[in-house]
Amino acid sequence: MDPFVRRLIQRLHHPSRPLSRNRHFHTFSTPEGQRALQLSRRLRNLQRDILACAREGGLTIIQREDAEGQRRIELTLEKLKGRRVSMLEEDEFELLRELPGVEAAFESAKQRQAETKRA
Repeated sequence: MDPFVRRLIQRLHHPSRPLSRNRHFHTFSTPEGQRALQLSRRLRNLQRDILACAREGGLTIIQREDAEGQRRIELTLEKLKGRRVSMLEEDEFELLRELPGVEAAFESAKQRQAETKRA
């Protein structure tokens, strides 16, 4: 991932001082800026679904798909009676883990999976 795009996404998600899209209009009118906005929205939506899945006690499965580091995230959303499968590059996965609540949701999912394997 382009370091500039990565930094823009981190600034967009910064909890205390998010980057203003209106003030920095010219930055987001570039191809890199458009990519950052698109990926930022995708990660926010995935964060929302991960946290909803954790609240509802749904199943979260994270797998490494290939040697290049792609991750497959599968969420079972009980409330919607559905599933969401997302493929993320390693850089995107790292950015997702930085979002509030996601790392804790992943850890609780790991614990639940370990408990079900033991039972």
